[in-house]
Amino acid sequence: MTEPVPGAADPARPDSSPPDSPPAPRGLSRRGLLGLAGAGVAGLGLGIAGDRAVAAATPSAAETAAAAVYPFYQKHQAGIVTPAQDRLHFAAFDVSDGTSRADLIELLQDWTVAAAAMTNGRDVGEFGAVNGAYDAPPEDTGEAVGLPPSGLTITFGFGPSLFETAAGVDRFGLAAARPADLVELPHFPGDMLDEATSGGDLCIQACANDPQIAVHAIRNLSRIAFGRAALRWSQLGFGRTSSTSTSQATPRNLFGFKDGTANIKAEEPAATTEHLWVGSGDGPAWLVGGSYLVARRIRMTIETWDRTSLREQETVIGRTKGEGAPLSGGTEFTEPDFSLAGRADQPLIDQAAHVRLAHPAQNDGVRILRRGYNFVDGNDDLGRLNAGLFFISFQRSPAHFNTLQLNLARNDALNEYIRHVGSALFAVPPGAVQGSYVGAGLFA
Repeated sequence: MTEPVPGAADPARPDSSPPDSPPAPRGLSRRGLLGLAGAGVAGLGLGIAGDRAVAAATPSAAETAAAAVYPFYQKHQAGIVTPAQDRLHFAAFDVSDGTSRADLIELLQDWTVAAAAMTNGRDVGEFGAVNGAYDAPPEDTGEAVGLPPSGLTITFGFGPSLFETAAGVDRFGLAAARPADLVELPHFPGDMLDEATSGGDLCIQACANDPQIAVHAIRNLSRIAFGRAALRWSQLGFGRTSSTSTSQATPRNLFGFKDGTANIKAEEPAATTEHLWVGSGDGPAWLVGGSYLVARRIRMTIETWDRTSLREQETVIGRTKGEGAPLSGGTEFTEPDFSLAGRADQPLIDQAAHVRLAHPAQNDGVRILRRGYNFVDGNDDLGRLNAGLFFISFQRSPAHFNTLQLNLARNDALNEYIRHVGSALFAVPPGAVQGSYVGAGLFA
C-alpha cells in the first residue's frame, strides 16, 4: 500500500523537498504549452509556482486528508490500492484525427509531467497560474491556487480502440502490442448503454479529497491535450462507495447500504497478486505490474427504491441496512453463510440476493478491487433524479469482471432498481519511473 505523506515536505529531508519531486523534470512539449497558453507562448518548462501544503502542529483528520501526497512515480500507478479518496473526476478521451504515433508519445510525456506536478500540489508549468507573461494565457488554470494537494492521484489507461479501431485501423502501430484480454466488454443482459458515455481511446481517473482539486487535474490535462486528443465523456463522483484499505470505514451507496465490505484491500498482498496485478505470464511485458480498469455508469431508480419496504430492501441486498451484517447473522465482516435456512426452509440470504451472487463462492473464486463513487447529475425530463453509482473496478483480467457481471445481470434481484447505461474498459500500465513517462513500455 502507498502510504500518504502528511504534507508536501518531509522534515527528515535536509532540503525539505516533496518526496515525489524529480531532480530535473523534463518540461512540457511545445504542443503541450500551446494547449495551455495558446500560440503566443512556448518553450516553458515545468516548475514550482508555490508550495500549497498545509502545515499544522496537530492536524485534524480533515487537515491530514487535505495535506496528503501520494507519489506519482512508483511501481504501480497511484489511485488503485491507494486509500480511496472522497471525490472523483473521471474522463475518457479520443485521440484526434491526424495525430501521429510521435504526437501520442509526446502527449503521454506531457501528461506525465503535469500529473507529477499536480499530485505534489504544484501548478502546471514553470510560471503556473499567476507568474507568467501578463499578455498571455496562464500555464495553469488557477482554481487550485492556495489549496493543499488533498491526496490527489491521477491514473491513466488505454482503451481497445487505441490499438485498433472498430474498423480495424492500426493508427499508431500498436496492434501487435495489444493484450489479448483488451477487447470490448460483452453486452450483458439488461444493458442499456449510451454510446456517448461509453468507450474511449484513453482514460484519466483523478481522485482527491477536494472536488476542486480533482476537477482542476482533468481540466488542465484536457487543456494540454488540445489538438491531440479530445474529451469524449466524463463523470464527477462524490462519496466513495468502497474501501481500499483496512484503515477506512465502509461507506454507503445511494440506496443507503454499506457497499464494498468484501472488497480487496491494499493490506492483502496475496490477494492483490492473485486478483489485481497483471503477471508476467498474462500478456505483453509492457503491462506487467499494471491492471485492467472497468468503468460502468449505473443509473439507480431512486424513487422506486425509496418506496420499497425495508424488508424487501434487505432481502434484495442480503445484508441489514443498519449494521451491514449478512442476513445469516453476525456483524458487517462476518462471512455470509448461504446454507442457513429460516422459515419454510427458505435461505436466510435469498437466492437472488446481491451479496450471494457477488460472492467469490458463486463466481469461481473471482475477486475484484472496487473503487466506485456515487453521482447525482441533476434530474431527467420526468423529474426523477439522474443518480446512481459510477462503478470502477480493477482486476488482473477483464474475464474476472465478465464472470461476475454475467452472474449478476442474469440473476440479481437488484436489477429491478438499476440500469447499466455506460461502459468502458482500459488497460492500466504500471507506474512510471522518473525521467520516463506513463505507458513508455508500450512504445519501446
